[in-house]
Amino acid sequence: MKIYALPANEDWICDQLVEDFNVECDDISVNTPREADIIWLISDWRWQSLPLDLLRAKKVVTTVHHIVPSKFDKNAVVEFHARDRITDVYHVYNQRTYDVVTSLTKKNVVLLPYWANGNLWRKTEDKKTLRAKHGLPDECKIIGSFQRDTEGYDLLTPKLEKGPDILADFLISEHTKWKDDPRNNMKPHVLLAGWRRQYVIGRLRAGGVPYTYIERPAQTILNDLYQTLDLYAVTARCEGGPQALIECGLLNVPVVSTPVGIAEQVLPESAIHRDVSSAIACVPNVDHMRLPHGMKPYRDFFLSL
Repeated sequence: MKIYALPANEDWICDQLVEDFNVECDDISVNTPREADIIWLISDWRWQSLPLDLLRAKKVVTTVHHIVPSKFDKNAVVEFHARDRITDVYHVYNQRTYDVVTSLTKKNVVLLPYWANGNLWRKTEDKKTLRAKHGLPDECKIIGSFQRDTEGYDLLTPKLEKGPDILADFLISEHTKWKDDPRNNMKPHVLLAGWRRQYVIGRLRAGGVPYTYIERPAQTILNDLYQTLDLYAVTARCEGGPQALIECGLLNVPVVSTPVGIAEQVLPESAIHRDVSSAIACVPNVDHMRLPHGMKPYRDFFLSL
C-alpha cells in the first residue's frame, strides 16, 4: 500500500505535516500521485490541482481541517459536493469538524488527532537568555499569539474565525488590570508573530498596550519565541487545531483557550472558556500525540483501507 500526501506548497502547516508523514512513514509514502494506491488530500483545497481521471482511478482520503459556517456559502457547498464524488473516506481532527462533515456526506468520516513533532518543537535555552537574545523585556508577563489576523484581500478586515477582536479585547483587559493595580500584577507585554497582524496591532496601539511584532519568523526563531512566553492565548471562533496548542504543549507554555478545535483533547475544562479572561492557564497535555507513537493511528488507518 503506497500513499501520496498532497502538499500545500505554501510553506504552511500542511507542508510540515506532509514532511512529517513522509519521514515517519517512508516505507509506505511516495512522491508522486501516480505511484500511489491512496491519494491523501491533506491540503484539501488543492484537490483540483490533480487530474480528475487520476483521482477517480485511486482511493482518495480527504482531510477537512475545519469549515467556517459564515463562509460556507453556495459556492463552497458546490465545491464540497464536487470533491465528495471523488472522495472515498474523510479524515478530520476534532469532534466539531466531524459533526459538520457527517451532516454533509454519506461517506465514512474518521476522526484522527494531530501528531506532535518533538524534534521540531523542543526546549533549547532558558527564558531569560532567550528574551535577551530577541530583545524582549525580562520583568514582564509576556503573552503570545502567533497566527494571522486579517483577511487575505486586505490588511484591515479582521479574520473573525481566528478571533483577533477577542484577542485584542483580552490583551487590552490584561493591560488595564495592571494599570489599575500594578502592585499585584506583572506588567503585560504582547509578543506577536506570524503575518497580517495589522488588526491586532492597531487595537494594541489604540489601547496603549506594549508589544513586539516579529513578522513570519523562521521555525527555529518561533521555537525560541514560544520559550519566552508566560502565556499563550487561543481566541478563535473556529479552528481545526490550532497547532499552537500542540506547540505550547511540547514547549511547556501555559494556554488559555476558547472552546475550539482540539482544545478539549489537550486542555482541562478549567483552561477553556468563551471569555478567556475567565480561563485558568494550563500547559496542554500532548504526550499521547508525540512522534513516533502519534503517527501509529494514521499508519493503521491507511493500511486498513
